[in-house]
Amino acid sequence: MVCVMSSYNMVGYGNAMSAHGVELRLVGPVTVMRDGLPAALPRSRKVLALLAFLALETSPQSRSRLCDLFWDAPNDPRGELRWCLSKLRAIVDDVGRRRVVTTGNALIALDMSDAFVDAVEIERVVKAGLGSATTERLSTAYELFRGEVLEGVEVDGGPELTTWLTALRQRYRTMRVAIASELATRAEPGSDEAWRRLDAWLQVAPFDRRGHEMMLEALLKGERIRDAERHVAVAIRAFEQEGLDWSSLRGWWHAARTKAAERPRAAVATVRELAPPPLASPSRTRQRASVAVMPFVEATSAGAPASQLAHGLTDDIITRLAKLRALFVIARGTTYALGDRGIDALEAGRILDVEYVASGRVRREGARTSVVVELAETHDARIIWADELVASGEGTFGVLDAIVDRIVAAIAEEIEITECNRAILKPPSSLDAWEAYHRGLWHMYKFRGPDNREAEQFFRSALHLDPTFARAHAGLSFTHFQNVFLELTPDRERQIDLALATAAESVASDDRDPTAHWAMGRALWLRGGKDESVAELQRSIELSPNFALGHYTLGFVEAQSGDPRRAIEASNTSRTLSPFDPLQFGMLGSRALAHVRLGELDEAAAWALKAIGRPNAHAHIVAIAASTLALTNRHAEARTLVARIRERIPTYDIESFLRAFRFDSDTEKLLRKSARTIGLDG
Repeated sequence: MVCVMSSYNMVGYGNAMSAHGVELRLVGPVTVMRDGLPAALPRSRKVLALLAFLALETSPQSRSRLCDLFWDAPNDPRGELRWCLSKLRAIVDDVGRRRVVTTGNALIALDMSDAFVDAVEIERVVKAGLGSATTERLSTAYELFRGEVLEGVEVDGGPELTTWLTALRQRYRTMRVAIASELATRAEPGSDEAWRRLDAWLQVAPFDRRGHEMMLEALLKGERIRDAERHVAVAIRAFEQEGLDWSSLRGWWHAARTKAAERPRAAVATVRELAPPPLASPSRTRQRASVAVMPFVEATSAGAPASQLAHGLTDDIITRLAKLRALFVIARGTTYALGDRGIDALEAGRILDVEYVASGRVRREGARTSVVVELAETHDARIIWADELVASGEGTFGVLDAIVDRIVAAIAEEIEITECNRAILKPPSSLDAWEAYHRGLWHMYKFRGPDNREAEQFFRSALHLDPTFARAHAGLSFTHFQNVFLELTPDRERQIDLALATAAESVASDDRDPTAHWAMGRALWLRGGKDESVAELQRSIELSPNFALGHYTLGFVEAQSGDPRRAIEASNTSRTLSPFDPLQFGMLGSRALAHVRLGELDEAAAWALKAIGRPNAHAHIVAIAASTLALTNRHAEARTLVARIRERIPTYDIESFLRAFRFDSDTEKLLRKSARTIGLDG
């Protein structure tokens, strides 16, 4: 017996459904309606899954196949099947009308030919061809989607059942997107119906580029440029959070905006004050005024090499604003990454969803240094403060420090934050030392042996000029950490000692510098002092709650042998504070390890794959991805990643991986076992 709907007028499903005593709704929470009223359903998820399976299969099923699908070797699978069938009969059978049909003892089918099944109706519309369907028919079919197929129903059956349910849900997601996009295409441009349909399309397919393009085309035709720019910014944030490439969408938008600007302006018949919310903006966890400081630009004479003065000023402004605690300050890594991609200050402010964005230009002529600063309100693209600050003399840090103080104070005042009770970070007293430090940072974030050696030399140069420069000590400590963690040098124990010693120098130079305690926390972790490490990392966060690296490293430590849920929270916080950080791969990888320890292996694999897609992801990150894929039985993909590691490091194996981390014994056993299945054990 095949589950086939009787033919009836499809113009209105409401009339069609009312003509049937039984309605079966599978797209969303499973519901059975009898004469328009919901029937009581058993709590057993297996009964509901069996109901859906029989309703959607096109042929009768044998008892043995159903037992294999739904029961993973129970004591009495046929007895459990009989019990489930008895529950189904109570749900769908009527007096004189049996819908659960059995043929002898072998075959079972569900005859719903006189009933309404929403999933069958949706598939009928799609198979008949969306282009040939009336708009009314498509609209009514779209309304049948009340959520995911079999929403809330997860069963522990055989692998084939899991595969069937996964494929079924994906198929109906695809149909939902197809119907939504067809309806959006048909709607009259600029009408309320068009906005509603475009919004529905992007709700079900938030990463469909064509949907975003149509939304932007509609906004452009209505000359709603600001609404379109906000839409692009929100879309970019959403794409970035999922690890998806957004550059093509942004490129399309800029080309479309340029083309539209070249056309004569048309009169707009109706001015809509507010755009429909095309995408949900991620909620920020901190309810404080937010600001992004874009990298300052240094103007130089033709042929003259650029110094690190502009970068140094930018970094110090970011650090001091964060230490005020009253502001949500976007981290350095994110603003530099956007600046490197050619994104200007206002667009960056929209992408980062901050209220204010600061930018500046630095010019140095002999003993004179001038800094032009602008602070803009992002929403209205309005400059609310601008000034030129000039320093005369030899460019000493005392003079530059005064400029930074004035900039920070002005920004805080202009965004109406008056409380400033945090001690500011005392900078070193030599410009050359400052520049050397920032050059070291540039090399440090490359995560390669030669660059790590370059970074070490720049940090040592800075410390030669100013031995009390706390952040230079912290940077030097991190280079020793990398030598151990990435096995860049053979003298492991000596590098651990050096990492500890230089971190201690950083703390001694400035005990209120969060970077110093961050460096100490990492060094203590290398030595095996987990509790002491966590205490130092917490101290770094207490000094500056906006310190993304502190949150990330705390999550890194907790993910391996501490509290995995705390690790996930710390990882999420670090990514929120610095969504474009150069250490994004580590933030994502730490979350993947936390999911492994929680037994959430599919989630672990998903986060690990995002991690390896980030720039500069090193061999350990790829190994995390390979291990999580192995744990989810995706062995072919895992072996491909192992081969990728071996191309870079031929001797890399599970021992290399485990030497880098500090897992608890159970996690180590699990990882060793997975390594054997994919050839990572040697």
